[in-house]
Amino acid sequence: MVNAAINQGIPPVVEHSSKNKLVCFSFVLCFLATVSMNATGSQQERYEAKFPNIIIIYADDLGIGDLSCYNPNASYNTPRLDHMAAEGIRFLDAHSPSTICSPSRYGLYSGQQIYRSTGRGGGAFEGPGGPSYLKPGTLTLGGMLKQKGYHTGVFGKWHVGLTWFDNKGKRLGGGFDNSLLIDYDRSTPLIDGPNARGFDASFVTPNCPTTDPLYIYIENGMVPIPADRRHLRSTLPNPAGKWRWDNDEGWMAPGYDFLGADLMFYEKTEEFIVDHLKNSPEKPFFTVFSTQIAHAPVLPAREFVGTSGAGPRGDFVVELDTLVGRVIDLVKELGIDGETLILFNADNGAETMHVDWMREDHDHDPSAGLRGMKRDAWEGGHRVPFIARWPGRIPQGQVSDQITNTTDIFATLASIVDFTLPDDAAVDSFDMLPVMTGKQD
Repeated sequence: MVNAAINQGIPPVVEHSSKNKLVCFSFVLCFLATVSMNATGSQQERYEAKFPNIIIIYADDLGIGDLSCYNPNASYNTPRLDHMAAEGIRFLDAHSPSTICSPSRYGLYSGQQIYRSTGRGGGAFEGPGGPSYLKPGTLTLGGMLKQKGYHTGVFGKWHVGLTWFDNKGKRLGGGFDNSLLIDYDRSTPLIDGPNARGFDASFVTPNCPTTDPLYIYIENGMVPIPADRRHLRSTLPNPAGKWRWDNDEGWMAPGYDFLGADLMFYEKTEEFIVDHLKNSPEKPFFTVFSTQIAHAPVLPAREFVGTSGAGPRGDFVVELDTLVGRVIDLVKELGIDGETLILFNADNGAETMHVDWMREDHDHDPSAGLRGMKRDAWEGGHRVPFIARWPGRIPQGQVSDQITNTTDIFATLASIVDFTLPDDAAVDSFDMLPVMTGKQD
């Protein structure tokens, strides 16, 4: 449960001083709002050449201590992410918009804190929960880039809410049992799914792929195979083991894959990129590869079991590191490395019990000594890794102590593609491009 202070919307005030600049910021419902310099038109980068391809790799419940480039005492190595950081910029003071899934994802896609949508806080959706936090008329990241000619796609965990109807046309609320009441003919194509919120192509799960039923796949607003049976935890490897905690026994579609989820999301991402270059090479693409690593339950794909020396969760993070490497290798093989900006970020800090268990069992601290973890207003709940790589544009080997937030991705990409944001769009987002390119500390 979120603590009482967060539920009451009482934001602790924090002060941060960096290079003689005092930056004051506060939490809104346990979020750290971003503050940075607002670059003027002359400070912003403008590119006369084709806009870059953009890939966001979005991790789940990943603490700042979970990468070896942030934590020299990590009990395993993340060589591909470490190398990505060495080839670009690594932010030391990056924060998520929230300390739980759905509000943070709203922040990524809208450039705003969740109260801009709800007027208050926001929880994480379960079952057929919705409607979307991304309300009609909201300028989304995908929608903004589509206006600049991008082909857009999202693959993996969605989890910002969806609208589902029963056979009488009544909108369903969350709850696992309501999953059996969904009328898929009435509900699809989804009126507030990714394809209605700025994405041309999508293959997603409505909630966390292995935690929160409804366990189905949604492809371009449609549900190829509805949920019609109960998932049993006993079907998972080591079902009684503690690392299988938080796998809820809700309704699922036949053939739903719990162990290979992130491999499949990567394959869908790769397919999107390859097909785009084949069919529309003159246009840039934008894609979000939204993984579920390292969200509970800890279910590394079979090929990664035992690879970390730090238990199942260490193996899970090694899988994430490998998939990041595959993305980078892909753009190199396709000859678009210098034309592609890759961002790596996470939705919040590490899961509460995961922090305790990794400290106890493997002498590994996902929070890297910070107080707090997922759901906490303390810094361990929202201090997250943030790495950007863009060969030829972002100088190599940069390490920045500039405070930033996931919401800042929106204004940064708007700056890159020369998009003038309306006054009512992405209002909690600040342009980090001058910092990324080394033009401003």
